[in-house]
Order: sequence, then structure tokens, then C-alpha cells
Amino acid sequence: MKIKTSEFIISNTDIKKCPKPTKPEYAFIGRSNVGKSSLINMLTGRKQLAKISGKPGKTRLINHFLINNEWYLVDLPGYGYAKISKQERNIWKGFIKDYILTRENLMNLFVLIDSRHKPQNNDLEFMQHLGENEVPFAIIFTKLDKLSKKQIKENVNLYKKELLKTWEELPTFFVSSAVNKAGKEEILNFIEHTNKLFINQK
Repeated sequence: MKIKTSEFIISNTDIKKCPKPTKPEYAFIGRSNVGKSSLINMLTGRKQLAKISGKPGKTRLINHFLINNEWYLVDLPGYGYAKISKQERNIWKGFIKDYILTRENLMNLFVLIDSRHKPQNNDLEFMQHLGENEVPFAIIFTKLDKLSKKQIKENVNLYKKELLKTWEELPTFFVSSAVNKAGKEEILNFIEHTNKLFINQK
């Protein structure tokens, strides 16, 4: 798949104000500072489509982008560390949970994992929650360029080992780098294939 057009549609915290669910939708989420905005910009070929910040917790809304006039890309707030109040963090949890569990055209949730780190409890718990609620998701290991091939393989295998303690089958996963565009073709091909499943359901 080649992305020819990418258009910002709306930002909000009210699920009812999201675009009508008439097109397939793919959301991106991960711990704060995992490289989500950089990945989205790399996939779309737009340097400033998603705002990049050195400060964790920059994304605070559900951001919808229309891609090729065919499907929605959704940038969700990160979970984990962010310098915000407990009250605001609870608000985030509320509308993110509502979106993930009730958005009927959500074809896949991409969970971003920083490939430099060993398995983190909040990532594992989040994915466990997705599985228990039958939310389709895939893992994207980010910042591939920061490690050697050996280190990446070791860290990815550690995640696989942890997941297999409670999962019978592993979710689809990708390794990526916003710097050298690794994983771009594989992720977009996955979306293109999954889009066809949405069409078949209509």
C-alpha cells in the first residue's frame, strides 16, 4: 500500500463525536515516549501529521486522520508516565477505554513497545486486558535503529516468552524504526489486507 493522501479530521474525547464508522479504522497506542508520533509520520510520509514532543504525554485527545479517503488512522494518548494530574489521567483512561471497547469499526489496535526495554508490566497488563475483551491487536516494536540485531531478537523473544505464559497463540508483531523506515511496508500491507476483511463484512 502507498499512502497518497492523509487528512486530519477531528480531535476529541467524546466517542460519540468520532467519524461515522463507515470505514475501517486502525488505532495506535503505547506507553508515553514510545515513539508513536514519529512512527505515524513515517508511515504516512508526513513529517508533521502527528505532533512530536520530547515531553511524555503530549497526545491528550483521540485524533482521527483519513488516509487515502479509504480508512482512518487514529492517534491515541499514551499510557504510563505523563506529567498530568491524577484526575486528568483518570479522564484519559475513561475515554480511551470507551473507544477501544466500543468502536465498532476498529479493525486493529497497534500496541507500540520500545524495543530497547525488557518486558514492562504495564504493557503486559494492557495487552492481557485487550485479550480478555477480545480486542484485535498487533504489536509494533519501535526504535529498531537503537539496538543491534542480536539485542532486538533477545528483547522480542523475552516478550514472546512472557506472553506465552498466558496466551495460546501470539499476536501479530512488527519491528520498526521511524529513522530508517524499517517495518513500514509490512505494517501498511497488513492494513491493506485487513481493509479487505472490513469490505467483506459490509
